[in-house]
Amino acid sequence: MASLNDIRQPVEAEWKQYERLLEQSLHADNKLQQEVLRYIGSRRGKQLRPLLVLLSAQICNPVTDKTLRSAVALEMLHTASLIHDDVVDSSDTRRGLAAVHTKWTNKVAILVGDYMLAKVIGLIAEVRNIRILEIVSQLGRSLSSGEMVQLHVGQSMWIDEGRYYQVIEQKTAQLFQACAEAGAESAGCTLRQRTALREYGKALGLCFQIKDDIFDYSDLEEIGKPTMSDLRDGKVTLPLIEALRRAPQEEAAHIKALGEKLVSMPETASKEEKESETRILEEIKSFVLRFKGDEYAVQQMVIYKKQATEALSVFRDSPEKRSLLLLLDYAINRVQ
Repeated sequence: MASLNDIRQPVEAEWKQYERLLEQSLHADNKLQQEVLRYIGSRRGKQLRPLLVLLSAQICNPVTDKTLRSAVALEMLHTASLIHDDVVDSSDTRRGLAAVHTKWTNKVAILVGDYMLAKVIGLIAEVRNIRILEIVSQLGRSLSSGEMVQLHVGQSMWIDEGRYYQVIEQKTAQLFQACAEAGAESAGCTLRQRTALREYGKALGLCFQIKDDIFDYSDLEEIGKPTMSDLRDGKVTLPLIEALRRAPQEEAAHIKALGEKLVSMPETASKEEKESETRILEEIKSFVLRFKGDEYAVQQMVIYKKQATEALSVFRDSPEKRSLLLLLDYAINRVQ
């Protein structure tokens, strides 16, 4: 599998420009805000999304200042949404480190997230492109709507595959789609090229999220989050949804009862309760693997990979196209 450094090669010089602009944008005059922003900047993830912006631009035409500002704006919008989501979901960690609201307070996290959103507005204003403004605005609405759907779903917990896709399309696929489309728009790609990149981005995002959900049933230590963390939070994902569909009704009902017991456990559990939680998690994980829910999720990833690959067929071979194909492979084959 190609590394992210390999995938970035066609836009390496532009990537350095992006990083400088991001660092400049993560600045505030307020001392506490600056401290939090510095913390956020020090724990950047893989940054696949801004990379997607740059590659989607350069596959058509050279990267422009509009491309760089769009990439920074979209990364900051994504980061701000995660900060807010962690507060809503009471998630204590993010990428293996303390979440902003855990390290400081809920109020600080919300206000810093709001500050970043204001920065996003400023960056997009400087781009002066109405279509990119529409893309970013729509993405902001989609991320919020996706979280609201997930909150509503969380009241009943057990969802079907259709509702699962509704959530991940709004929260993940739309983000990747927006990055690809904004990159294409910033570089003046044709309508045909923009459409192809938008379709590629959406399929890439679906692959990325399904892979994340498969990780929940993995034994790998490198994945960066506790296994079955989604289920602990009452979020049922594709591998479990499919396993429940395939299992006999009585066994599926038993697993659902275990899941409901799991999410009702207090955060400050006793030793006995923690042991019970471990047994429940092991039983549910074994159930998913026995009914091949994880294998079904892999099959769905392969379908979306094919869609993404076909979308790129409108482009002739180039270093940028090869990197976009490698980015797709990376999203599917990564171990964290």
